[in-house]
Amino acid sequence: MKFSAQEEYGLRCLVAIAERNSPSGLTIPELSRIEGLSQPHVAKMMALLRKAGFVRSTRGQLGGYTLARDPERIVVGEVLEALGGRLYEPAFCERHAGTLESCAHVGSCSLRPLWERIQSAIDTVVYSVTLRDLMTDRPEERQTIQVRPSVER
Repeated sequence: MKFSAQEEYGLRCLVAIAERNSPSGLTIPELSRIEGLSQPHVAKMMALLRKAGFVRSTRGQLGGYTLARDPERIVVGEVLEALGGRLYEPAFCERHAGTLESCAHVGSCSLRPLWERIQSAIDTVVYSVTLRDLMTDRPEERQTIQVRPSVER
């Protein structure tokens, strides 16, 4: 089970913007330098994050990317969904039936409950952690991020 590089780097870029906390934000070249990523890769991620409503962009010499809302209102699970989706979706079974119209194990699948439990455990964590929890100016909290009960989705 893996999280994608896009999800990792997208979160890191959001943390960098949050920590900068500047009215002008960070530009693509600045984010590229800070995170050691190519500018086209950063531009693609920032476009996804802007479309999902996590950042705002300002054009011009003093332009850049800023957070669209406070870091404590940006939930890690929402960012992960915007950048790559959930690890397990119930529709997976319908989309990946092989050569059959529907999965051969649709009525007696022993794996689906496992995937659902794993996804539920992951959701419990990622929907209880905010961008603020990941910021480096709070190292005491970053070391032991507490899982808070999440709101039912």
